[in-house]
Amino acid sequence: MLIEVSQAVWVHTLPPPGVDTLAAPPGEINTEGILTFFASKIAPILLAVLGVIFIGRASRGEVSRVLTSSAIAIIGLAFIAGAATLLVVGDSLIKLVFK
Repeated sequence: MLIEVSQAVWVHTLPPPGVDTLAAPPGEINTEGILTFFASKIAPILLAVLGVIFIGRASRGEVSRVLTSSAIAIIGLAFIAGAATLLVVGDSLIKLVFK
């Protein structure tokens, strides 16, 4: 497990007590690990790339395009958050119905 410290220095730490760090049993996919990887590694890189693109466009005077692209990105993030919320609500309903 890695924790980011200021100025891009990475420090290895042990997980907190009680956290299960074992791999998923054979035949199962560790979806929690995949989501954690994407949230901690891939998403920040993609956001940084978008930021560089937006800054480049804004410096050329294309502020309206930057604002439009930013609004589209924010709406996309809202849809992703909504989908995650629906998954949680759906899981709760399924557990309630088939209990």
